[in-house]
Amino acid sequence: MNNIFKKKYQTLVFLFALFLGMNSYGQQDAQYTQYMYNTVSVNPAYAGSRGHLSIAALYRNQWLGLDGAPETQTLNLHTPMGYRGVGLGISVVNDKIGPTSETYFDVDFSYTIQTSFEGKLSFGLKASAHMLDIRFSELDEFEIDPQLQAQQDIQNQFSPNIGAGVYYHTDRFYVGASAPRILETTHFDESSISTAKEQINFYLITGYVWDLNPFLKFKPTLLTKMVQGAPLQVDVSANFMFNEKFVGGLAYRWDAAFSGLFGFHVSDSIFLGLAYDREITDLGAATFNDGSFEVIFRYDFIRNVGNLKSPRFF
Repeated sequence: MNNIFKKKYQTLVFLFALFLGMNSYGQQDAQYTQYMYNTVSVNPAYAGSRGHLSIAALYRNQWLGLDGAPETQTLNLHTPMGYRGVGLGISVVNDKIGPTSETYFDVDFSYTIQTSFEGKLSFGLKASAHMLDIRFSELDEFEIDPQLQAQQDIQNQFSPNIGAGVYYHTDRFYVGASAPRILETTHFDESSISTAKEQINFYLITGYVWDLNPFLKFKPTLLTKMVQGAPLQVDVSANFMFNEKFVGGLAYRWDAAFSGLFGFHVSDSIFLGLAYDREITDLGAATFNDGSFEVIFRYDFIRNVGNLKSPRFF
């Protein structure tokens, strides 16, 4: 086994140890660079806010070149229900890291009230079913504690969860606060050599759209993620939209990564977005880490142009 191969697996073992320490806490929710197009994944109050049925699929491959690095697939749809302010949504999130796989099946409910001529305030609830797989048998080839190797594989371990959020928006501005997983579930009993406890992740998201000229719009966004036992995560982005079609910009994840973003409105209904992250931590300097890649596809079922808010930037 050459040195690069060893380093890859040593890093994987380190990542897995973070997940399965004697008492493992920290930042566990999936990470997104294009959070501004995937808000319903972190805030259930967003469900139905686009004014029509919306479907989005997102794929993220983190730390390209590192075997067993985080990989996330997300599929969600949400829609308003009639004219009573109710929104509903469902989503599936599959998150993998090394020999572990987590799948969330979420149902979102929101209720929206008109607070002014332009402003709307939404309250949301999320119900989740969480399935956990850990394949300890795949650790046999790694240099890792034999006690971990001797553990029985965990298959489809089920745990429920609930979440809540609030979301205020106009055509130009939005701000939301949420905690998508409130129950702090412990995934191993006291007889296990390791425990993994889910911590509450708190989110604050906001953004605004400015018209710089008739053809160019500017929208800065901010996502703050807070969780006990992990550093405060702050994501700041600056995007520009040209001619209501092309979106491009830069993002910065505090003390973690720089990102480039590009999006294209293929039509009023179809949006395609791409993002690339480059780590600025020691992990980013590793020769086997080629950055992180993310792609999102969204389709809006628009009945007529009158239902489409302008600009459709969030």
